[in-house]
Amino acid sequence: MLIYDAESTVEKGIYPPSSNASVRSREKLPEEAVLVTEVDNVAHEAKTKVGRFLLKVTTQLARWGLEVNGISPIPDEQRTDRRLYQFFFVWFSANANIFTLSAGSVGPAYYGLGILDSFYIIILVDIITCAFPSFFATFGPKLGTRSMVQSRFSWGYYGAIIPSILNVLSMQGYLVVNAIISGQALAAVSSSLNPTLGIVIIALISLVITFCGCKVLHWYELLIWIPNVVAFVVMLIVGGKQLAAAPLTNSEPATAASLVTFGTSLAATVVSWSTLTPDYGVYHDRKASPWRVFWYTYLGFLVSSMPAHMLGAAFAAAATSVPSWQAGLGDGNDVGGLVAAILRPTGRGGKFLLVMLSLTAPSACAPTMYTVCTSFMTVHRAFARLPRFVVAVVSTAILIPIAIVGASSFYETFVDILALIGYWTAPFCAIVMTEHFLFRRTYAAYAVRAAWDDPHHLNLPRPWPALCALAASIVFIVLCMQQVWFTGPVARRGTGDLGMILGFVVSVPVYAGARCLEAKLKGRSLVPASVKMPTVRVARDRWGKAAEA
Repeated sequence: MLIYDAESTVEKGIYPPSSNASVRSREKLPEEAVLVTEVDNVAHEAKTKVGRFLLKVTTQLARWGLEVNGISPIPDEQRTDRRLYQFFFVWFSANANIFTLSAGSVGPAYYGLGILDSFYIIILVDIITCAFPSFFATFGPKLGTRSMVQSRFSWGYYGAIIPSILNVLSMQGYLVVNAIISGQALAAVSSSLNPTLGIVIIALISLVITFCGCKVLHWYELLIWIPNVVAFVVMLIVGGKQLAAAPLTNSEPATAASLVTFGTSLAATVVSWSTLTPDYGVYHDRKASPWRVFWYTYLGFLVSSMPAHMLGAAFAAAATSVPSWQAGLGDGNDVGGLVAAILRPTGRGGKFLLVMLSLTAPSACAPTMYTVCTSFMTVHRAFARLPRFVVAVVSTAILIPIAIVGASSFYETFVDILALIGYWTAPFCAIVMTEHFLFRRTYAAYAVRAAWDDPHHLNLPRPWPALCALAASIVFIVLCMQQVWFTGPVARRGTGDLGMILGFVVSVPVYAGARCLEAKLKGRSLVPASVKMPTVRVARDRWGKAAEA
């Protein structure tokens, strides 16, 4: 269904008809009609006062040039942005911040690891895991669709509801952790401030950026890394002597369980970006080389994550031998206090840097909140009718009180959220990657415009292969997980938390076998016909727009 504003002065042609519009609805529109894609989402509520208000706001946002698209695939004519370097900066900025530093500090602060042990794990984990979100980033330009919509091509239309819900919960948890860290950092600037104020400020800034959409978000990420990198360099200069004097190893050797569990917790922070990265390339050149997209994204993650992780691990480990740092860290729950203690010798300059570190947290929060919105809209068609900014407001309203409550026990909150995210993202990545490399083999095998919103389309698999893989992975995850609230029988033997690793490994053969069986039972070819055909017929509608044959 399409809604148009006959009185709109927006330039015609900027917002083409959504792909799921009926031919009849298009024919009824006058030629001068202005088509606004996200206005479709409030069509059923347009007769109410709230619906008319949302319709008016969405149309006004379109006039201002802000992104108003929902979860409909982006048309080919809009996927033309050749600034592929944005893939580097958006993920460099999203990880060159105090949150990533905190992830590295978990090793010494929570698992009792030394500097060297933490560094070895960080280097190994970051080199491997940064490849996962980098691969998923290629789906954005090549398919022009959001991450959770793309998951329908491996999980099935209804099966994709599960990862969509899990992604909403996981990303909301990440928002909570980010807000807590930033609130702590801002509170450490002055005794008159408290974490609650910082949490509210960060949440509102993230809301504004999410409200504006992808274009503003890319512009923001292009610049916001600068104060964070300056702050990290100053921290190294100021705290360099204390770091050099700190012992590299602990008096007692690290246990295998601690090393493995820290590694999987760290891996969760990186791999979890896989459910976000496609969302921020949907407007980029659809003809761009996937390898260029991959390497821009990979370098953005690696160049930012690894130094920040190592910096966090080094300062947290050295805090045990520096009384002022230890006091700032408190009982291990105040990372902002630790950063403030490190920068304290620089006086007002250090306070300014601390404020910048806290206020630039939206570099990670804004992309996360944006994906919360698109994932929530993918759960059900009724949710897809909501404008994105409405979902962002609801997300913010939930984020603030939970973050305020969770600030008192940061590391417990942090580790629990990371574990839960890692447990489900491992089989999710395994299923999507197996579908792509084993069955699709090429981006041309995804009939996105025709199948994305059609539960019965032949290009979408049935849900049960993915559900079988998920069920099998859950069995091994439960057996191998190690958390404060539960430890599996395998983890009790001192193996550490292997749940995320085995969840990935088990999902690959189970999904591959179930998918082959599903194709055989339905009489389908494992490789879609569009891949085998040397040529593809293209039909055109009455406007001359290409439609999938």
